[in-house]
Amino acid sequence: MKVLPFLSLRPRLPGSLPPRLPRLPAPRLSAALLGATVLELVVLTGHLAAYPFGLTQERVPHERRAPGPPPGPSPGASPGPPTLPGSPAAERPVVLLHGFIDNRSVFVLLRRALARHGRRHLASLNYSPLTRDLRTAAELLGRHVEEICARTGQREVDIVGHSLGGLIARYYVQRLGGDHRVRTLVTLGTPHGGTAVAPGAGLHPIVRQMRGGSPLIEELRLPAPGCRTRFVSFWSELDQVMVPVGTACVDHPDLDAVNVRVTGIGHLALPVHPAVAAAVREALESQEAREGTAPSTGTSSVA
Repeated sequence: MKVLPFLSLRPRLPGSLPPRLPRLPAPRLSAALLGATVLELVVLTGHLAAYPFGLTQERVPHERRAPGPPPGPSPGASPGPPTLPGSPAAERPVVLLHGFIDNRSVFVLLRRALARHGRRHLASLNYSPLTRDLRTAAELLGRHVEEICARTGQREVDIVGHSLGGLIARYYVQRLGGDHRVRTLVTLGTPHGGTAVAPGAGLHPIVRQMRGGSPLIEELRLPAPGCRTRFVSFWSELDQVMVPVGTACVDHPDLDAVNVRVTGIGHLALPVHPAVAAAVREALESQEAREGTAPSTGTSSVA
């Protein structure tokens, strides 16, 4: 530890020069952090331009359902074949859920990337920023999922949630029985363990629920035996919204979870970075992401 020279507090005589203060060492700014900050500003600028176009709910497309019985959970069903691009299993809808004070426009690039690789059923949902309880948003998500399944004729969906959107989806899956509908839940910078947010942001009830030690975060720590959904959590070491950064990892003994470390980008860039988009697509198409696999935990990384 560097010790600064002791500063004398003797009164200065008239006409004398003021004492020279010791020169403090200049702070070292990490090149990676600087690059991530610049990228965050670029992403924020682009997102602010696109934000007005995502204020309204997207139009519900007219889907043609194949004849057959109505879709529904099948607890005793055996796992189907692995998902492959272009296969019938690739028809599984993908639900995109944005973060706090945001809207569906944040997923424009990710949605385009998924569509280019054969995903036909993509739904970007908006929830109101006036929502005061995360549980209410999770119930609303459940109703949307049921509507999507009925419209497309599919029994399951995949969900990709950014920040708060991932926490809403996790509550739906883990606490409201949504694991019968959600095959894979991908979260991007989601405060699974709670985050230390700015003091002013705590004025909003739903933000207080995202803090570490909140009743809702503690509820997600409760046992979840038999949860069928597979979790893939992307976290970044340069995410300034997740404090500490490890809070964006899923750490639960009953959940089948993989935590993917992302390097070089921050919180806002997670849903728009092409390397993350490719990794998200791979996670949704992974042969391991299916019912019947044994729960497992692990880590991976994305450069």
